[in-house]
Amino acid sequence: MSLTTHTKRHAPSAVTRHSLCAIAVAAGLCAAPAWAQQNNTNENAEKEKGKLERIEVTARRTVESLQETPVAITSVGAVELGEKGISVLTELQQFSPNTTLQTSRGTNNTLTAFIRGLGQQDPLWGYEPGVGIYVDDVYIARPQGAVLDLLNVQRIEVLRGPQGTLYGKNTIGGAVKYVTKEMSGDTEMNVEATVGSYNQRDIRLIGQVPLVEDTVYLGVGYANLNRDGFGEYLLSALPNQDKENYNKDLWAARLSLEVHASEDLFFRFGWDKTEDTSNARGGYRLLPSLLTDAPVPDSKFDSYTSLPTWNKVELEGYNWLARYNVNEHLELKYIGSYRESYSPTNIDFDNTPLPIFDVPAEYDDNNTTHELQANYMGADFDIVSGLYFYDGESCGNFDAILGVLGQSLGAPGLTREVTGCNNSESYAAYAQLNYNVSDKLSLSFGARYTDEEKTAFVNNGLVFDNVYPYSDWIDGYVRPEGQLVPQVLGTDTDGDGVLDAPAVQSWSRFTPRVGVEYQMDESMMFFASYSQGFKSGTFNPRAQINEPGVNPEVVDSFELGMKSDLSDTLRLNVTLFSYDHKDRQYIGVEGDLSDPTALDQRLRNAAETAAKGAELEMTWIASENLQFDAAYGYIDFEIKENNAIPPLIGLASTPENTFNFNASYFLETSFGDITFNANYYFRDDYLLFETSDLIQQDAYGMVNLSARWESVEGDWYGGIHVKNLTDEEYLTGGYDFVTRDDDGNFGPGLGGDTTLIGYYGDPRTVHLTLGYRF
Repeated sequence: MSLTTHTKRHAPSAVTRHSLCAIAVAAGLCAAPAWAQQNNTNENAEKEKGKLERIEVTARRTVESLQETPVAITSVGAVELGEKGISVLTELQQFSPNTTLQTSRGTNNTLTAFIRGLGQQDPLWGYEPGVGIYVDDVYIARPQGAVLDLLNVQRIEVLRGPQGTLYGKNTIGGAVKYVTKEMSGDTEMNVEATVGSYNQRDIRLIGQVPLVEDTVYLGVGYANLNRDGFGEYLLSALPNQDKENYNKDLWAARLSLEVHASEDLFFRFGWDKTEDTSNARGGYRLLPSLLTDAPVPDSKFDSYTSLPTWNKVELEGYNWLARYNVNEHLELKYIGSYRESYSPTNIDFDNTPLPIFDVPAEYDDNNTTHELQANYMGADFDIVSGLYFYDGESCGNFDAILGVLGQSLGAPGLTREVTGCNNSESYAAYAQLNYNVSDKLSLSFGARYTDEEKTAFVNNGLVFDNVYPYSDWIDGYVRPEGQLVPQVLGTDTDGDGVLDAPAVQSWSRFTPRVGVEYQMDESMMFFASYSQGFKSGTFNPRAQINEPGVNPEVVDSFELGMKSDLSDTLRLNVTLFSYDHKDRQYIGVEGDLSDPTALDQRLRNAAETAAKGAELEMTWIASENLQFDAAYGYIDFEIKENNAIPPLIGLASTPENTFNFNASYFLETSFGDITFNANYYFRDDYLLFETSDLIQQDAYGMVNLSARWESVEGDWYGGIHVKNLTDEEYLTGGYDFVTRDDDGNFGPGLGGDTTLIGYYGDPRTVHLTLGYRF
């Protein structure tokens, strides 16, 4: 039998919405309500007439109408973000079919992203994501607390399907794009406060000022977000611990400088920083502990721990853009960035007051990107082309402390200590041609060539003691300087039998795209395409021997779609897709699989899978005041080759069916305009892991309600937002280190305990926002 969850919490008090602001605040999601009406007056004007609005997107790296772009896209604009009170990146999964955007396991700020079942479950350094995150075409390489833009979000685009031609590696599932709005040049300021239950208290300040009239503008932004925990640590082995669980404590800041040197020449320079000191998240024990007093808690948000509860994420980034319109046909663009992040974290896998399976860890990353782009628009064709360079360093260490197991062996403790780096340097050249054969028929041809070199080393070994990274981490054993565990992955440069340099391996990949579009009339377009994407090859960051790197994962995808405005008030977009996913990278356990302490792992290209499905998005404007939106996604999964150990059994975090229905009503009054929103979101049942059915989530539905008010003058605005009205409990992550016999009984796994842990999405939340702009 499988352990599943599908229950409702019946708490007597309302609570407020938790936001993943290490990703979402700085992205501008939290800032969206501040500028929503100002930045989208044209959109509102069209909506007030009771007709469909024109939505512009940049999925193909140029500005186009959504209905004329032959790509499966969901675009959510600033107006909609404000009306629905969307301040959390993960909420966007509700509006995009076959999309999963969820908070990862032991922290508040690590993203798990899947589109059409393609993504990456493990956030350890060295593993590459399967869904690309971009801010104004700048790639955010790591899932740990990616800092995105705080100012003037214009829209967020979710691109489904491989984007390997224009966006490159690690977009086999798709891409999430944040598009920000250039400053108006006027002096503007916005102050916004939010309060709610769980003692939520948020402040946001956003503004811009012209330094040189009509030429140089400075934008600033600051957010401070706080909230008590949804639960608490019931027991802790350490004194004087902050026992809040699932709390929030962060600040984010942003500066942006724009220079409009002439009508044809534009520069932008940006800086952002985020510091998140929210506690590490404790998981919910789905089974009582066998080794200590840690029964199943009453609340899904309560936990136990033997580690410090503190956690930290520091992120800082710089970006720059130069754009020159050579003439009315040719645009040249240079995009550059530098980003760095540091995150020490405490992850208690077993969630008990004993060191049964504790993993204090550090992540330390930085990367630099440069991109030169040339875009040409002619009478019958247009070309997007560019050169791209990426240089990234991704390092870390963790101590898998199995203290109780070590004591049972007669030692003071036991620690598997792993340190290493998995660095990447890649070059790419790409081009995509869109050619109009006639007024109705268009062809597109794209290609990208990527050459990548990775260097990696891993130090890995057993220490018969409980090892912690720093003396101030915990009052425990700290490894003396210079006494590191041996290097097990790398290169022996002098032939003495000792590894003394990183391992080096290179891969290159050509990723094509071919498409055909037929514009039947002004309101209906059909399209078909073949595209290929790849996820980078890599080395095993947990290597125990000097194993080679694994090859890139490759996805071949076919799409057939229709985009139609059936009338001035009804829009229907449909996409059918199928894909083959080859050379899937999996960690396999060597040796006796019945041994719960088995740690000998190998990374291999171990599986091939396929899927097919459908996606539907509909908008119906029933009247000048009433609008309905619906989105449906379906995916059917097939395993074609299965050499993974343990074997692959399904897709992770990917329901077979997803559905969303939204109703919006616009009311004009003498004291301002009010927009009411009611939203129902359904997710079918899904596995948490692709190789295990020990933890899985039953199907559930979620209801969200919002009311947003804007004053007649447009300076004051406010909103009240209720999320997860029925208080559904739903899993977003977990750990499954247990055994199970033929009768379905659970036994001890790694560490000697029944470590079956769940992490949950936010409970019912209510928050009130009030803002003033001048």
